[in-house]
Amino acid sequence: MSTVVYEILQLSGILAFAISGALVGVRRRLDILGVVVVGSFTGVGGGIVRDMLLGVHPPISFVHWPNLAVALVGSLAVFFIHPGITRIRHFEVVFDAFGLGLFSANGAATALAAGQTPLTAILVGTITAIGGGVIRDVLVNTVPGVLTRELYAVSALVGAGLAVAIMALGGSAGLASLVGGAAAIVLRLTSVARGWHLPKPRIGRDPGTAES
Repeated sequence: MSTVVYEILQLSGILAFAISGALVGVRRRLDILGVVVVGSFTGVGGGIVRDMLLGVHPPISFVHWPNLAVALVGSLAVFFIHPGITRIRHFEVVFDAFGLGLFSANGAATALAAGQTPLTAILVGTITAIGGGVIRDVLVNTVPGVLTRELYAVSALVGAGLAVAIMALGGSAGLASLVGGAAAIVLRLTSVARGWHLPKPRIGRDPGTAES
């Protein structure tokens, strides 16, 4: 993968996730430190999980300063300009979708380029994509969105799977990351707009209250 393309995709994903995390922090009325912590951990968390899965020690974000810098700047920017942002929840979903898409495809392409099997690459890409969001939700004491939100993990799987398929057909890692990421973003935003969900259990009468 071109170093420049990889760096752009990596930093774009970190920024998108950091903004989404910081917006959650603002919505939860955290102070400046809380907003920065939630935003920064959301931004770099997925990449750290990816590196741990691939045996990269220390994780890139611990030694490559632009990763953490972008997460910090994005989080601080949200804290100071959020009064000018309307419909915060809408922006939160959009930036989260971009982070999800970019990290799913880029993570899968990185894993495949590192010599992992296609299945492993898809799983690494998916876990990379949902990792930041899970960390964010845990920090603000919310059920992780991957377990409840509209086609969240499915979008990550599609992005990672498409990226791996493109590389298997001879495409470059950069092209795979872009196409797979775009597909994941579109699917995620479409599922939110249309209200698409995976099937959920139908909760009827509590069995404990039934007459014996």
